[in-house]
Amino acid sequence: MTEKLQASALYHGHVTHVRLKPRVHRLSYRIYSLLLDLDELGEVDRRLTWFSVDRFNLFSFHRKDRGDGSGCDLKGQVERAMRAAGIEPDGGPIRLLTMPRLLGWAFNPLSTYFCYRRDGSISAILWEVDNTFHERHAYMIPVDGAGPGGEIVQHCDKAFYVSPFMDMDLRYRFQVNPPEETLSIRIDTSDAEGQVLGARHIARKQELTDR
Repeated sequence: MTEKLQASALYHGHVTHVRLKPRVHRLSYRIYSLLLDLDELGEVDRRLTWFSVDRFNLFSFHRKDRGDGSGCDLKGQVERAMRAAGIEPDGGPIRLLTMPRLLGWAFNPLSTYFCYRRDGSISAILWEVDNTFHERHAYMIPVDGAGPGGEIVQHCDKAFYVSPFMDMDLRYRFQVNPPEETLSIRIDTSDAEGQVLGARHIARKQELTDR
């Protein structure tokens, strides 16, 4: 019998977006995501019938869809980005929250890499943003510590064009409860006058199986 995966999992949940100006607008939808431990990709590929890595299947994950697009050593790419940001990796796991391809197609506006130390704490989070012009930008932000309940709060200035409806002179605030039995990610976008947009992703873990 194949050993149970240690970290890779399926997360079912909801995403909510609230636009606060120039007029209030809200939308909410159900979503599923995969949490893929980059050290487990080979095991995930071997274990599942309807999911493949770097091959066509009903569901699939292709390394070239993320990072620099080369398909080469995705964990190594993230660790190089950590070093460039002054964060020294120690070989701990890197776990990617993303959408798989469905029948060969996927679009991920946001994929999130949780960069762990060997002791299980998180040293950094990489926020990888794609736009509809096939462009990509990554925000590598160190984790300085966690608050009550393990909550992580991070900030950065917007540095990448995403939408014609959002200016560039904006700032992001990330509020994260990392993926365990549940997952919560909240991203608030603000201008000089206050919050413009709020997005929240709440999900619950399920075992990653063919069923």
